[in-house]
Amino acid sequence: MSTTRKTHLVHLAGELFAEKGFRATTVREIADAAGILSGSLYHHFDSKESIGDQILSEFLTDVLAGYRGVDTDDPRAAIEQVVRASTATLSRHRAALTMLQRDWNYFSAQPRFAYLREAMHEIEQVWITLFERGKRDGQFRSDLDAKLTYRLLRDVLWMPTSWRQGEGGWQPDEVVDGFLRLLFDGITARNGSTARN
Repeated sequence: MSTTRKTHLVHLAGELFAEKGFRATTVREIADAAGILSGSLYHHFDSKESIGDQILSEFLTDVLAGYRGVDTDDPRAAIEQVVRASTATLSRHRAALTMLQRDWNYFSAQPRFAYLREAMHEIEQVWITLFERGKRDGQFRSDLDAKLTYRLLRDVLWMPTSWRQGEGGWQPDEVVDGFLRLLFDGITARNGSTARN
């Protein structure tokens, strides 16, 4: 099987995992979608878990590469870079993200996927470190709960990946810009006043 064919097979499997759930998808269904026999699939992957492993490990490697590539000590600028890197990565790995959301309990209980918890912990620590640095520098509120803020923002960042392509008419950059405006500027008018009828 050529590299291109194998990549296509992994992509097809990812789409099925995202649509049906990892546990509910059978090897036969993956093979049928690819137009091959189940035995041919086993020639290149020893199990369905091997395919899932490739999808998830590539996703997390990509996410962490973006986070590690942040090149500023300024907490706000660093968070902007992390948000933009995250959004670009999530758009490339929609199936992997859906797999994590749908089947996290299954994956996190399997020794083979122990790296998922480690990677998610590293991701969380990047955010928390930036929030804490921003609090010390006086850029962010001193009463900011860094861990809670990370969890809330993570889920908001993940949400647009489930939107149908083009839903709302927003381009990815517009979604990111809107997210960053909401994060840093909020929805309150700058003069603090509220309009009353």
